Amino acid sequence: MEILSFHSLPCYHVGMMSGKLLEKSLSPRPLKLSLCTYFRYSREYHLCLNKHNKSRAPQSHNPLKGFRSSGLRVFSGYDSYAVDDEEGLRSVTGNGDRVLIPGLPDESNGDHGAPISSCFWEWKPKLNVHYDKSGSDNVNSPPLLFLPGFGVGSFHYEKQLMDLGREFRVWAIDFLGQGMSLPSEDPTQSKDAGISTGANSLWGFGDETEPWANELVYSIDLWQDQVRYFIEEVIKEPVYIVGNSLGGYVALYFAACNPQLVKGVTLLNATPFWGFLPNPITSPRLARVFPWAGTFPLPASVRKLTEVSWQKISDPGSIAEILKQVYADHSTKVDKVFSHIIETAQHPAAAASLASIMFAPRGQLSFEEALSRCQAKKVPVCLVYGKEDPWVKPIWGLQVKRQLPEAPYYEISPAGHCPHDEVPEVVNYLLRGWIKNLESEGSVALPLLDNPEFVEHDVARDLEFIREGSKRSVRVQFFGSKFSLWNLISSYIKTWFENHRINS
Repeated sequence: MEILSFHSLPCYHVGMMSGKLLEKSLSPRPLKLSLCTYFRYSREYHLCLNKHNKSRAPQSHNPLKGFRSSGLRVFSGYDSYAVDDEEGLRSVTGNGDRVLIPGLPDESNGDHGAPISSCFWEWKPKLNVHYDKSGSDNVNSPPLLFLPGFGVGSFHYEKQLMDLGREFRVWAIDFLGQGMSLPSEDPTQSKDAGISTGANSLWGFGDETEPWANELVYSIDLWQDQVRYFIEEVIKEPVYIVGNSLGGYVALYFAACNPQLVKGVTLLNATPFWGFLPNPITSPRLARVFPWAGTFPLPASVRKLTEVSWQKISDPGSIAEILKQVYADHSTKVDKVFSHIIETAQHPAAAASLASIMFAPRGQLSFEEALSRCQAKKVPVCLVYGKEDPWVKPIWGLQVKRQLPEAPYYEISPAGHCPHDEVPEVVNYLLRGWIKNLESEGSVALPLLDNPEFVEHDVARDLEFIREGSKRSVRVQFFGSKFSLWNLISSYIKTWFENHRINS
């Protein structure tokens, strides 16, 4: 029997009086402050409370830990905190403000966040889909579904599951052929004992295809289909869907084909292309030129290539080097991600699955076509991109922004290809705010904006949070509906000069 619990964060009201930081938690004990100016970003824009007392209430969870001697004036609600050293509370629409946001659940304080359950769902015979879920008790909250990037799985969203699972119902799946959604049996039959690499026998290198694996190809069309059935059979209602890298493409593709199952799409450094070979449905003549397109078993020539390349790809040193490239902040702890990838690489089906993925045909819809369909069907889209991504540079997200000028675009720096894992506090904060904006039909302003009218303008904020007792800060640039290429160039030039001045 599965038991899930719900945890909610307390709300804090903090003010600076005569150099002393006063704070209040949601506690049954009363607390009165000499003066407290309370700013509620998500629901009410300006509320003032006047109370008096010298006592201080205890707290069980304090996201402001570490700020007590910083000299900051902090005015907080559940969702965000407007921060300014000299002038006190200021509107979060003015450039130069800093915003203190909640951190992740802190296990050192006994806050473990929402419990995560690991599950399997049998989609088709021999094709079991692994997924993680949290927040099942939040029956009246919107459902969220996270789609992973290439080479990872649901484990890459652990920080979203344990944090957002306290408010929402959250799922994260492994695409077939990746993570823990690899087959439990060899998709091919072999006349001999099989080809071995080390102690493991490689699956998919046999002579004939097993009946259950006929026409099996780990393609973007398969994953789009997988997501549709998962939502229909497991979640059973429309969802907010979030995808990173490859998962972003699949999320957009799925929304374009199934808008009735989607409440909104968030793209996290979404790859704008996938697949090299022509699609047999959209380009049947051209597809016939290529004798193999990712089916099982692997042809003899591809087997040899896969054996040689797999030894390099699955090497722990190579995996560590890739992680170093995609994370802008090398202090980010990636031990769990690294161990999960290594574990997947040791599965006997991993090598042939990779070959199938790399030789699978392109999807029936290109990224641009999927985007156009989403635009025509009025599917809400939010863009969140790490600025220092060496692979999917923000220019790709800005191209989407130019096509969807009303879509909120947030650029985070420093952050790389996986902002949800590198700066989860920021991504979770933006997701919460965007979903509340949609659920309230616009009566709640978008994150970093205190008035819906400011959605037209560009806004920059320093978002600060506490991680492991230390203060962290990242810069978030919001590009409004009046975004222009000149604004982008000006922003980059300004950033370059600021960094040059600091370094010199």
